[in-house]
Amino acid sequence: MSDVLAQLNQVLAARKAEGDPQQSYVAQLHHKGLNKILEKVGEECTETLLAAKDAERSGNTDLLISETADLWFHSLVMLSHLGTSSDAVLNELARRFDLSGLDEKAARTK
Repeated sequence: MSDVLAQLNQVLAARKAEGDPQQSYVAQLHHKGLNKILEKVGEECTETLLAAKDAERSGNTDLLISETADLWFHSLVMLSHLGTSSDAVLNELARRFDLSGLDEKAARTK
């Protein structure tokens, strides 16, 4: 799966660097700036939460998967806009892998 993230990182970087906002949604987001990107992340987050509640009631996770993909995608655009990528997030998750979640959370609040 990290191949998919690596490919997305490459596409996002290319669209940021040389994408035409008239031809590329990602280039358009980069052109509009961080506030627009954050607006999209927030919108997708809300839609993901609502889809999760619907999935809990219905047992159907199709919409939840779709909205989560949108949330992840827009989060990756945000990271790209700020000069980083999913690699940094994956490295942070790897760093935390052998930590107790409770210990890791407690360390952040100090």
